[in-house]
Amino acid sequence: MMNKMCMAAIIAASLYAGTTFAQPAAVKKIIETGQTDNRVMHQLDILTNRFGGRVIGSDAYENAAEWMMREYKRWGIDVRLEEAGELPVGFNRGPWFGRLIGGDQAMDLHFVTPSYTSGTKGLQRGHVLIEPRTQEELDRMKHQLKGAWVLISGENVGWPVDRSAKGDSLRAAIKAENIEIEKQNAALMEENWSKGTKHAMKPLREMPGLFYKEMCEAGALGFIQSAPVPLRALYDRALLNDPHTTFDNLPEVCDIKLDEHQYKIIKQMVKERRNFWLEFDIRNHFKLGPVKYHNVVASIKGTKYPDEYVIISGHLDSYDVATGGIDCGTGIGPMMEAARMIALSGAKPKRTILFVAFAGEEFGLLGAKSYVKTHAKELGKIANLFNRDGGPTPPVGISVPQAMYDDFVEVCKPVKEIRADYPFEVKVAKPFKRPTQSGGTDASVFAVEGVPTFGFNTQDIKGYNFSYGEIWHTERDLYTKNIPEYQEHAATVTAVVALGIANLSKQLSREGMHKK
Repeated sequence: MMNKMCMAAIIAASLYAGTTFAQPAAVKKIIETGQTDNRVMHQLDILTNRFGGRVIGSDAYENAAEWMMREYKRWGIDVRLEEAGELPVGFNRGPWFGRLIGGDQAMDLHFVTPSYTSGTKGLQRGHVLIEPRTQEELDRMKHQLKGAWVLISGENVGWPVDRSAKGDSLRAAIKAENIEIEKQNAALMEENWSKGTKHAMKPLREMPGLFYKEMCEAGALGFIQSAPVPLRALYDRALLNDPHTTFDNLPEVCDIKLDEHQYKIIKQMVKERRNFWLEFDIRNHFKLGPVKYHNVVASIKGTKYPDEYVIISGHLDSYDVATGGIDCGTGIGPMMEAARMIALSGAKPKRTILFVAFAGEEFGLLGAKSYVKTHAKELGKIANLFNRDGGPTPPVGISVPQAMYDDFVEVCKPVKEIRADYPFEVKVAKPFKRPTQSGGTDASVFAVEGVPTFGFNTQDIKGYNFSYGEIWHTERDLYTKNIPEYQEHAATVTAVVALGIANLSKQLSREGMHKK
């Protein structure tokens, strides 16, 4: 009787092991590490507070990549840098400050500048003007533009003034149209005066920095645009996409995005012709190019199916007016900690698990596109790509095609042992139309190629009132916006589920994933 019971238990255990993760001891160790020695916030601290914002082409990005390499090697994980592209020049951001002096409204200024735009030549002080709307206004104030800070129209959404040839063409067209509008308005004024009519004047078309080049040539110190709070700053994509960009033809005029409340005060002071000055010290520095940038690719090689893959990913780059604590610290931190947990668990996955930190996501998914091109032959062998690129909220489930459902249910069973107060549910996802173009995150590049990219559903279940819109590409994208218990849970869940998928006895089926 005892022998039959033992034999039945052995058979049951072997069947269970063959269909799921097969390494319960490793899973148990991951969960234990996640509960007692979770270091995801340490990874995030180093990434964001020691290196800071990490645009590609910056020393911060390169230093962060080297640090990741060092950490993976310390954990016994193979790692390499894969070249993903190059930029014509590099960029490093230093400190910046500004203030209003004179008059009765002295204040420190709250502002940002986009990446890859000019800084000041030390501390520069100047008077303030409102930009001209017509050639006549430009001619009238041309002499005074020298040494002036110029308030330009529009509301900032993160981009600098368009310095491209396309921007010049658009400005030229608007100027020409405005000349015609002025002629029409002059005729209407004459008619109104002679006939006693009241025809409304047609408004002139506006464009921020309509006389941009003329103002630069006249000696303006820089341009100031109103910006909603929290302040958002992106980068000069025209400069980096221009094949003629070199270290010798970089912009030399500042592009400042100023707190809308301060902008309103300053603009009114200019209209009242008050006597005051603005001074700025902005330390934006360029690097001699070309500058190469790299993806960081770490791997735990599969023991049975080394040429099949499970990928955990995020993007290493971030905008640098903050420190990338959320975008994409919430991807890189849990990814690194998941790698450490799996390595410490002693797991021997059947499939290769890759941990990929993509470069240049913010500049157009550059690292992901390079990876897909370089590894085109491997795409059909990727079981799933778990890409995290959102808020610090924790996984509460995952939605997968019917053909994957049973496997994910089995793989995800241990997740409920991590924290009883955190829900987790596997749901069936309806077939969807295969995308034909990439979207707003690295996973979309793989989805276009038909790779499964099913990510975790997340939710602010404890009520921390997190708002992604508050930090997205703004000055508030900081380490302090993270929620430690959420990030720790995300790292542990990611490690458990990725290892489980890597240990399936068969590859995940893609049947029914896309609409036919």
